Amino acid sequence: MIINYLKLFFTFAKIGMFTIGGGYAMIPLIEREIVKKQWMSKEEFMEMFALTQSLPGVFAVNISIFVGYKLYKVGGSLVCALATILPSFVIMMIIAMFFSRFQDNQIMVRIFNGIRPAVVALILFPCISAVRALKLKYLQLVVPAIATLLIWQFGLSPVYIVLAGIVGGMVYTLWLKEKIKGKRV
Repeated sequence: MIINYLKLFFTFAKIGMFTIGGGYAMIPLIEREIVKKQWMSKEEFMEMFALTQSLPGVFAVNISIFVGYKLYKVGGSLVCALATILPSFVIMMIIAMFFSRFQDNQIMVRIFNGIRPAVVALILFPCISAVRALKLKYLQLVVPAIATLLIWQFGLSPVYIVLAGIVGGMVYTLWLKEKIKGKRV
């Protein structure tokens, strides 16, 4: 049993340590590790990914908790959560201890500027992967594209986008879905 916990710990510690950009940037690595080790199928992972996005907190940690619980109940979820959080915590503590000495160093500024495009790519990849896995049509991508533009170009708070999504989902579920269903019959 200890071997299984160590395997979980090292898998999620690796994910926590080598994923720059956090959150969405972790998804491809988490998916690859979980599916490769056959802890979940790709479909199960996509369902869990959708569920963890609706929960409060960091969804990489939420995913690790779900995987750990699925495999080894509460003990597994505690091991996975700790393993996901610990590397980031240690790295942030080290950076915080030395940041004031290097914040004006041009080499460090260039390194961080070079990392930015890679982080954007790491965030974009799981979005494209989710679109393919969910088999979304181009018309269904209009609303996310508009939401992205509203946030990016007009500085609209993501809170308003989430609230609009909740209202839109409720209107669709409670009112429009029945009308559309009635027209097809």
